[in-house]
Amino acid sequence: MRRAIYNNKKLLFNLYPTTTTTKNGNNNIKVLSFIRNIMSDQSDQAFNRPRMVIKKVLAKPQHEGDGAVVRRGIGRSELRSLDPFLMLDHFSVAAPAGFPDHPHRGFETVTYMLQGGITHQDFAGHKGTIHTGDVQWMTAGRGIIHSEMPAGEGTQKGLQLWINLSSQDKMIEPRYQELLSEDIKRAEKDGAEVRIIAGESMGVTSPVYTRTPAMFLDFTLKPRAQLHQSIPESWNAFVYIIEGEGTFGIRNSSPATAHHVLVLDSGDGLSVWNKSSKPLRFVLIAGQPINEPVVQHGPFVMNTQAEIEQTIEDYHYCKNGFEMGKYWRSQ
Repeated sequence: MRRAIYNNKKLLFNLYPTTTTTKNGNNNIKVLSFIRNIMSDQSDQAFNRPRMVIKKVLAKPQHEGDGAVVRRGIGRSELRSLDPFLMLDHFSVAAPAGFPDHPHRGFETVTYMLQGGITHQDFAGHKGTIHTGDVQWMTAGRGIIHSEMPAGEGTQKGLQLWINLSSQDKMIEPRYQELLSEDIKRAEKDGAEVRIIAGESMGVTSPVYTRTPAMFLDFTLKPRAQLHQSIPESWNAFVYIIEGEGTFGIRNSSPATAHHVLVLDSGDGLSVWNKSSKPLRFVLIAGQPINEPVVQHGPFVMNTQAEIEQTIEDYHYCKNGFEMGKYWRSQ
């Protein structure tokens, strides 16, 4: 039988809370109606239907894993999920704290390093370290057991995003895509810089394959710069502000500050202004909704309670995707 994760099963499922969401995964977002009387001096005419901020959530610090601190913007009571996104953590960790051996099934994780490095090991023998600006895009599929621990001295910081997989993809074989910082596509225009982790911006497209169609863009706007980014109208989208403050949606909106998640309504694009004297850095993340039932139990995300119960059994008895975890321990 598989040992308890972190030697404490309760800790595992506190780290990844159990949630059951509605069909489209957006049960906690109130539908807001806006009457738009948009005048030329109040909005930008780059889009016929500019996306507006309909919900703002502060990602407050909380302790997770083994001594790590995360700011959880998605996956908390105020914002359980935003189909297809299940969780967003802005993590901060220094040795000996970290995220020891733990499993996943049924979704993808995207780890983007902002400062320092994280060393990853899994039960299939994969081991490597990603550093500042690097990305690891991991498809857990039918099952992964791995560890994520700080590399080097000092505090290591980054973002981790969980993206759901459709029912037909939940039991696919695990796979990795790793993108070094120097290989990430970049573009710049009128004081706005972008690192294109997934999707397209300023006419430049990332080579990263996303099984669930998605975009992941890291923007930095110089003081007094503005940005207009197209987003597929049918996709759900949000912003997470890493540092600085900015105005999102229309020019006269109230500014939003660091560590806030901004959920956007439907539309064909997002306009952003940096009216401050300091740089503004944020990620814009959007994805095509899966529109399937979501049942989550800790680090397992499936479509039905029966599938969750089967997953727990598979993990406990090291079968159906977890076979290599029987004797494996990270070093």
